[in-house]
Amino acid sequence: MNSLYQSTISSLPLLGRGKVRDNYAVGDDKILIVTTDRLSAFDVVMNEPIPGKGRVLNQMSDFWFEKLGSIVPNHLTGIAPESVVREDEADQVRGRAVVAKRLKPILVEAVVRGYIIGSGWKDYQATGAVCGIALPPGLKQAEKLAAPIFTPAAKADLGEHDENISFEEMEKRIGKELAGKIRDVSIRLYQTAADYAATRGIIIADTKFEFGLDDNGTLHLMDEVLTADSSRFWPADSYATGISPPSFDKQFVRDYLETLKDWNKTAPAPALPADVIEKTGAKYREALERLTGETLKD
Repeated sequence: MNSLYQSTISSLPLLGRGKVRDNYAVGDDKILIVTTDRLSAFDVVMNEPIPGKGRVLNQMSDFWFEKLGSIVPNHLTGIAPESVVREDEADQVRGRAVVAKRLKPILVEAVVRGYIIGSGWKDYQATGAVCGIALPPGLKQAEKLAAPIFTPAAKADLGEHDENISFEEMEKRIGKELAGKIRDVSIRLYQTAADYAATRGIIIADTKFEFGLDDNGTLHLMDEVLTADSSRFWPADSYATGISPPSFDKQFVRDYLETLKDWNKTAPAPALPADVIEKTGAKYREALERLTGETLKD
């Protein structure tokens, strides 16, 4: 399977490169988002691509954007990516890119947790709370919460770690009304997706959403949604508390990196072994197939 670590499209102005996505201007009001096969873990971009990963993420996002479209507008335009680049650049965008509305991004990640795991579990162990939300004592790792909680994070610069913040801090940054709307929409998106995923034998432990505003101030869901990069997917048939359950996401890479005693989770990234790359790619494809019922499109 061919991989794309970094796009090289010269027919459009490059706006910037994120951890995974390369963004190009399409006129003044649209943007071409190319999902590469780069992988980041602990906010550090790995040196090796995961072949096909970007196409999996793109296909999964498209699936969720359509399923959740009645809850909140999204950034999709429906314009074919191949139509906005030169013919000799079409292979770089086919199956892994979208032409999206150019929105004003809200620089707070909307994180929803239905289970206590990851940085939330570490916070809870230290303080009994997550992002200032007090939780009952005695919870076990990976335990389901009584109701999903909204735990925002401030977006960091490339190479820096995102910072968990309180809802009150989010209100200070973007205003009470917008913060409240994003919280309510995010929890509804998560609950709707989690209920669907349960019918496919998948637990969505947590996820993060990103939003932007159009020129009229209308809130839009953007970037990616409910992918294996932005979410923790657990197979329901092997779920257990007291452990970090097996995942259909990049937790496989995180777990490998946690075994490295000489890496301090900052750049430069260590090399990933071939078997970790191969098994990670297989996890992504399995997540797509189990959640959507679709195989990766050619």
